[in-house]
Order: sequence, then C-alpha cells, then structure tokens
Amino acid sequence: MSKLAGKTAVVTGASKGIGAAIAKALAAEGAAVAVNYASSREGADKVVAEITAAGGKAIAVHGDVAKDADVTRLFDETQAKFGGVDILVNNAGVYEFAALEEITEAHFRRQFDINVLGLLQATREAAKRFGLDGGSVINISSAATTVDIPTASVYTATKASVDSITRVLAKELGPRKIRVNAISPGAVETEGTHTMGIIGSDLETQMVAQTPLGRMGQPSDIAPVATFLASPESFWITGEIIAVAGGNR
Repeated sequence: MSKLAGKTAVVTGASKGIGAAIAKALAAEGAAVAVNYASSREGADKVVAEITAAGGKAIAVHGDVAKDADVTRLFDETQAKFGGVDILVNNAGVYEFAALEEITEAHFRRQFDINVLGLLQATREAAKRFGLDGGSVINISSAATTVDIPTASVYTATKASVDSITRVLAKELGPRKIRVNAISPGAVETEGTHTMGIIGSDLETQMVAQTPLGRMGQPSDIAPVATFLASPESFWITGEIIAVAGGNR
C-alpha cells in the first residue's frame, strides 16, 4: 500500500519549483493534494494535470497565505473536496536580496508577511482541522540561516524564524499528536533562481564550490524528504530542522 493512501495534503506555493515537486511526490504516495497558488493558475493547473494523469487526486486552490480569509478558504475548499486534512507543507515563500542601505519597510514586510505570518496562519488553520490521529506539518526553511549570505539579512531572518517556530510548535502541538518539522534546502535550481539571474552567475559558481556534493540542488532532491516526514515512517520525529543541502553549511 502507498505510504499516504487515504491522506489529504495541503501544499502552499505549489505551482512551481520545490512546492510542485513535493505536491507530485505526495500524490504519488497516495495523498489527495490541494495545490495552492497565489498568482500562477497556469502553473497550478499543470501540476494538477500531471497528478491526475498519473492516477492521483488533486485540486488547484488560489490563496495568498498572508491573508487570513484566503487561508481559511484554502482549507475549506480542501475539506469540501477531500473530506479532511492530514498534512500541511508550508512551502509558500519569497526572497529578495538587498544591501542594508537598500532595505525598506515594504521589502521587510513582504517577506515576513508571506514567509512567517503566512506559515503561522496556515499552521493554525491546519491544526484546527487535523483529526484525533494528529497530523504532520512540514515547513520549508533555508540553508541561508547557516551560510550567512551578504545582502540576505531580511530573508535569512524570516527563515531563522521558521526554524524557531518549528521547534516551538513541535512542543506546543505534540500533545495533540501533531508533528512539526522543517526541511532546510541549500541552493536549488528553480524558476525563481533562474528569474533572479542566479543560474549561470558567479554566485552559482560560488555556491556549487561550497557544496561538498558539487552541484546545485534540484526540487526532486527535496521532495522525498517531505514525503518521509509526512509518512508513518517518521512518526517519532518532531521539532527537527533537516538540512538537505548537499553538505553546504
């Protein structure tokens, strides 16, 4: 039997990149998946089409995790379609690099609103809806918290917050059989890193040189770890931040 048969997962920011890979991996193990997106309906529909073509179950649900009403609707639509929620992957996030003198209130608030507030709101809503058997919350952090990238102070602060929240909520929600863990990816080749001009740049060369396994990560490197954390195989694991970064620290 598939590891996640009969389970339902919500994956935020799942229209592309790491989120899309995780959504497809969870579906391949039998979970019904709500593919959340904030702007790219086309990308979310493509992920859903790939899942259903492979025999899985999925729906695309629009919603900005920084908006409370959108988060509630995301979970309402998921429950209406699939009957419950068992797994939450907090993948939605943004990153913008800026030197100290260029940091603005808007730069700060956009990243904290989505990366931190959004994660808290989605986790709060999921925790309300998990059943008596509990559930699994999987947060996507970043190796930025340990490699200390210049000009990434705000982004790094959001992901340090994710790590702390992960550990706190693991203790807070543990009595309800809700496990909370985080995956901390290193540099991963996604649509976002292409858009920012990282791929093919001196920064990419530097990041690969600092990575013992000698390459950029791929979304497919991250997805199996999320599947493990969602599955019964990890039932005795909570409050952990798991580095999936090719050894880059």
